[in-house]
Order: sequence, then structure tokens, then C-alpha cells
Amino acid sequence: MSERRCPALLIAAPASGQGKTTVTAAIARFHARQGRRVRVFKCGPDFLDPMVLEVASGAPVGTLDLWLVGEEGCRAQLFEAAATADLILVEGVMGLFDGLPSAADLAERLGLPVLAIIHAGAMAQTFGAVAYGLAALRPQLPFAGVFANQVGSARHADMLTEQLPETVAYYGHLPQDAETALPSRHLGLVQASEVADIAQRLDRAADALTGRITELPDAVPFAETTMPAPPRSLQGRRIAVARDAAFAFCYPANLGLLETMGAELVSFSPVAGDALPECDAVWLPGGYPELHLQALSSNVALAGDLRRHVADGKPLLAECGGMLALLEALADAEGHAAPMWGLLEGSARLGRRFQGIGPQAVELPEGPMRGHTFHHARMDSGMQPLCTARCPNNGPMAEAVYRRQRLTASFVHFYFPANPTAAAALFLP
Repeated sequence: MSERRCPALLIAAPASGQGKTTVTAAIARFHARQGRRVRVFKCGPDFLDPMVLEVASGAPVGTLDLWLVGEEGCRAQLFEAAATADLILVEGVMGLFDGLPSAADLAERLGLPVLAIIHAGAMAQTFGAVAYGLAALRPQLPFAGVFANQVGSARHADMLTEQLPETVAYYGHLPQDAETALPSRHLGLVQASEVADIAQRLDRAADALTGRITELPDAVPFAETTMPAPPRSLQGRRIAVARDAAFAFCYPANLGLLETMGAELVSFSPVAGDALPECDAVWLPGGYPELHLQALSSNVALAGDLRRHVADGKPLLAECGGMLALLEALADAEGHAAPMWGLLEGSARLGRRFQGIGPQAVELPEGPMRGHTFHHARMDSGMQPLCTARCPNNGPMAEAVYRRQRLTASFVHFYFPANPTAAAALFLP
């Protein structure tokens, strides 16, 4: 079996909110500006962080997750990336050891060296203790070293390393700078396309990097792994995909799989007032419909197009925000409400806290599907679900899946490559 070697790091942290995305994006931006080909992946289900990382690296960002994608799927993506990349970066999820499976599980299984980002803004010599704990808790974990974020001064940086064990490598730091911070909202980071100065923020962060992080890390071997080619069961099918600020939560792997299976994808913008393009099937991904209530409510032509589409027995997949837009009404967290497109019974309102978060597995008539849920909306509807998802970690979250003719709707964001045959069937009559 052949292998490919490429410098690689998995960027992790002790917890969420430590600055993993900012630091990963800064590293990617720095090396991309040196003319290096950088491929970035995100550990775990996420749509917002990859948008920033794509801008930073100049390449689409894939998903690595041992449950959602599968170990072989993760290995295949890394092997493919190593063919052309000069550097592979993987941004972790939550804290290094948090979740089942965790970023540490992924790093250990795939042999990815871990670089731990520690938010050091309110810390001094204790930095060494946190670093030591991360490095020593699981001895078999490939641990590259640590990197300090939000460092106040050169003296502060010196204090951070005073008690750092010699066995833990120090990769440098990123100074405190409000102009490199990435803005956020209730579901996480603001979409990169909405941040007017995103390029300048990333450049500023890249310029501020100090230490050995500006050097390429050691090369890592990636064993040859390939996945079987999916069937061409969507050959000749035209799928209209809503793509704008309200419907932006699409895995690149999902879009790529549909095209690989033969589908022609055509994008349209409900927010801009677009009518439904001529198509055989429709996909309304998740996003932020609550931030565009009036624009969506006023697109009555599209609502009529979608009603006729469903009445004609054509497939429509609506995920999370896509489902909310199909309800009779939707209200944001402040209580501002607007009528929606009325294809599904009920209404929803955004709350201040998560109403659903975590992995979801569901048995559809088309076959088993995997995905995740991540939303603040509470829905009130008398609809009876087709089936109910379950959390593989025995968590309490169990999202309903609704069906009306060939319309399938749920809060679950599906990862199509987990079962290409079942995913394709959602877009077939």
C-alpha cells in the first residue's frame, strides 16, 4: 500500500472560545500568501467556521468526523489532499477531549499531530500547567505543542513560558488585537460573506503570528485510501439549491456528491426575490431565515412555485432553516414575526438558547442517514412526523422528520456521503 506525506497539524484547544478558528485561519492565510497550497478541514459538523477557513486558504473546506464521515472517509480525504497540498490543517471541535468521538480521537486514529491553542489573555505561569495536562492526559496522542492566543505583550509571552515543561514545544503566540477578531451571532461566527473586511482581518492576523508556527511542521504519512464511486442515479436530474445569506449551510461534500452522481445544480436566491428555476427537485438548506423575514415573506411568487412543485409530486428537501421558511409563520428572538410560505403546518420562534444540538441518526424509507442538529428555533405544529431521529451518544435530542408527498423536512442537516444511495433517493420521484 502506497502513502503520501504532507506537513499537517490538528488545531485543538482546552475548550470552545479559545480562538481555534482565528488561529487556524491566520496560519492558513500566512502560508497561502507564501505561495503554498493549503488544505483545511474542520473536525465535526460545522458550516460557519469552514466559510472563514475557505477564505483564508483559498480552497473548499472538508469535514472530518469519525462518526459522521467514517474513518475510511476521513482517510480518503486526507490522502487525496496530500497529493497536491503543501500543508494540511484540521481545526478541532470544542475542547480537545470533548465529545464522542472527540478531536483527540480523530488525531490519534489518523496520526495527526495536535497543536493546542490556549487563550492566555487572563493567564500567566498557569499556561504551563494547562499545556502539560493537554499533552500528558493521553500519552498515545501525537502532541506537537502549544500556541498562545490573546497575548498582551512580549513580557506576557515570557511569563507564559516560564513554567512550560521542556517536553512541551512552544509554537509562538498571537497578540491581542480587536481588528483580527471574527464577529459572531447566535449560531456562531458571522458568515464570511457578510464580513466586509474579512480579507483584511485575516491578513492582519497572519502578519501578527510569531514563533515557529510560521514554519512548516513535520510531514505526516497518509496511507492510500479510496472510497467506492457512488452510482450515477441522478444523471439528467436538475436540482435547484437555495444559496444566499438565508440558506447557506451546505457541506461542500454534499454539493460535490450530487454532481458526482450526475445531477446538475442550479442556485437561486429567495432573499433576492428569485423565482424557482426550472428543475426536477429542490433543496432548501439551513441558514438564517430569521434574519431575512421580510424578504422571504414578500417572495410570494416563490411560495407559489414551491406549492406547485410539491403538488406535482416533485421532491423537495428542507433542512432546518429551509424547513422554517416553509412554515406558516416565523418569529425572530425579539418576537418580530412574518408569514412564511405555508407549505407546512405550524409556526416557529427563535429562542435565546439552543433547542437542538448534536449528532442525529435517522432511518428514512430511503435508507439510514446521518447528520446533526444545531438550532435555536422552537416549532409549534400539529404535523405527525414520518419518523424520529436519535442521538448516537444516547443524548436526549431526537429531531422529527416530516413528509408531505415528496417533501421531506427536518431540523437535521444531513451529510449525504454517509449514504449516497439514500441521499440521492431524496431527490428522486
